[in-house]
Amino acid sequence: MATKTINILISTLALFSIFLSLANSTDFHYPSVFNFGDSISDTGGHAAGLGFFLGPPNGEKYFKTSSTGRFSDGRLIVDFLVDAMDLPFLNAYLDSVGVPTFRKGCNFATAGSTILPATATSISPFSFGIQVAQFLRFKARALELRAKNKKLDKYLPKEEYFGQALYMFDIGQNDIAGAFYSKSLDEILASIPTILVEFENGIKKLYDQGARNFWIHNTGPLGCLTQNVAKFGTDPSKLDELGCVGSHNQAAKIFNVQLHALCKNFRAQYSDANVTYIDIFTIKSNLIADYSRYGFEQPIMACCGYGGPPLNYNNRIRCGQTKNLNGTWVTAKGCPDSTEYVSWDGIHYTEAANQFVSSQILTGKYADPPFSDEMPFLLKLKF
Repeated sequence: MATKTINILISTLALFSIFLSLANSTDFHYPSVFNFGDSISDTGGHAAGLGFFLGPPNGEKYFKTSSTGRFSDGRLIVDFLVDAMDLPFLNAYLDSVGVPTFRKGCNFATAGSTILPATATSISPFSFGIQVAQFLRFKARALELRAKNKKLDKYLPKEEYFGQALYMFDIGQNDIAGAFYSKSLDEILASIPTILVEFENGIKKLYDQGARNFWIHNTGPLGCLTQNVAKFGTDPSKLDELGCVGSHNQAAKIFNVQLHALCKNFRAQYSDANVTYIDIFTIKSNLIADYSRYGFEQPIMACCGYGGPPLNYNNRIRCGQTKNLNGTWVTAKGCPDSTEYVSWDGIHYTEAANQFVSSQILTGKYADPPFSDEMPFLLKLKF
């Protein structure tokens, strides 16, 4: 634990100097953020929209409650990023309980969502196209209500915020990972252009509505998720040197190459748009490859699960559940110290891992274009 504390302290001090220089040279603020995605950035949409119960120990490390609807023990990457911009955590569009405020932004991400339209077997009906449609309604309704009742100004964005806001995207993981249950690798690779046409159509609709600042995450190393290792990695020959499923990571890499090209083309086609592509794959791969350097002890095994080492994952019981498996009642419990783990529940990251990924994003080294004086992003160390 002492070594881990020293590693974290060194990393924090190093990042502080980077953040300070960037913050001092940047005078930009976003008045609001609108986020689109899946469970990686879902702040309660799935739980509210489908009445999904996400119980403890989810959310209990930071929020001290599982009612936030986050698939983690605490904060997500999107939480750390908006906090770095001096903005509040984003409320889910689908969550109406507790008089949520959307003045500084709104989160349309929902767990299980895909870029391609949902089907009868989809986990979530709120695909990317639906999320974009929800935003269009949100914008129209917000402007209508503000015009009628000034008392609502503190809850809803100003009209100019929609053009000045940052539009964040972290979606596509489920399109790729989910396809492996029914398609070959070649079929999945052949489907990527169709997936990205759907994504491009969505961001074009947002652009037509005045969006100009786009922040796009690529997909992470899907083959390193505990769930995929448990399902597709039983044959050791299918695993790479890090213990990850090679086919999944190959698909993710090819998806990312084409997504990157899309971002470059969009930037060239719309010269007034700020399009920032973030290489999440490299950040997460570096973490898994060199986990001990960053203070972690388990790069793939789930913290909250059932089954014990080496994966502590059983697809029949999710984190926090108690179920009868083969005649015995068992509970998928959290580990004693989640800061030692990269994986929270076999699919999503722990708060500690999310914090690391966020800190790497904010260095600007994994962005295209890299952060500079021209980039509309104010960096602050608030971890």
